[in-house]
Formats: sequence, C-alpha cells, structure tokens
Amino acid sequence: MTTQLSPYKAVYTGSFDPVTLGHLDIIERSARLYDSLVIGVGVNSAKQSLFSTDERIDLLQRVTRHLPHVSIERFDGLAVDFVRNIGARVMVRGVRPLTDIAAEFTMMMANRQLDSDIETVFLMADEVYAHVSSTLIKQIASLGHGRSLDRFVPSEIIPTLMEKVRSIQHPTLAE
Repeated sequence: MTTQLSPYKAVYTGSFDPVTLGHLDIIERSARLYDSLVIGVGVNSAKQSLFSTDERIDLLQRVTRHLPHVSIERFDGLAVDFVRNIGARVMVRGVRPLTDIAAEFTMMMANRQLDSDIETVFLMADEVYAHVSSTLIKQIASLGHGRSLDRFVPSEIIPTLMEKVRSIQHPTLAE
C-alpha cells in the first residue's frame, strides 16, 4: 500500500546544533505556507554534536511553542525517506546566499532521483541571518561571549548553550 502524500504538509530537516535565529526564521515562514510543518532533527552518529538529539528536540520545542501546527521529530537515515514516511510531499530547505546553493542543489537533484514525488522548496535566508551558522554560534559561545549571542540564537536557549559549552570546556565544573 502506498502512502498518500500531502502537499499541505512540509518537512524542514537539519541537525539544529544549536537552533539559530536563521533556522527559526525559516520555520516561521514555512509554518505560514503549510498547514502542517514537521521539523526533522537528524541523527548522525558519525558527526560530533554539541547537543544530543533529545536536547536539540527540547531546544526546538522551546522556540516553536508559539507555532501550533509545528511538530518536531527525530529521524535517522535519508531525509527524503523521512519526508515520504511521514506522508509529506514537500521538503523545505533554507539557503544562505553563496554558501549553500551548490550543496543544496546537488542534494535536491539526488532527492529527486530517490523520490520524484517529493518536491524541494528553497527559502532564502533573511539578509540578517545569511551569515549565521551553528559553527559560528559554537565559536562565539566557546569564547565566552554569551551576551553577543542574542543576535544569532533565540534568547531562551542562550543559558542552555552557554552551560553546555562550559561543561565541555571545563568538565569538572559541570559535576
């Protein structure tokens, strides 16, 4: 039996390690476009993450509470399989100018080969967030500049982010 795919349900996948204001912008804009938005938090055991999958899901739940038709789920494996398995037809991707376009285009073409029923919709990053990446956030936090992070991440996650970074830099202080 084949699953009926819904054009009104979209999926936005990523690692969200940690969630940034750029991610949140794409989530909020996507939530206005679709009746249902699922945020897929990818599990990649080969990648060293700052936050565990459960912690990333918790952070996303905190910053999306105001969006009633947004849900968060973990997934393992190919994003296109996750999109199909939950019955969505649209995969949303946020694109930062210059840095993401080639990689995202390559991924979109591969996904079309894997499942031609899944469409990829690209949303350009807002110019305010076009330079923001999780890597940049981790660098700023590791240098102890928590007060500067409110320009890059939702304010409600800053204490958690700074505590996580401190616990990694000074593991004995976290005990």
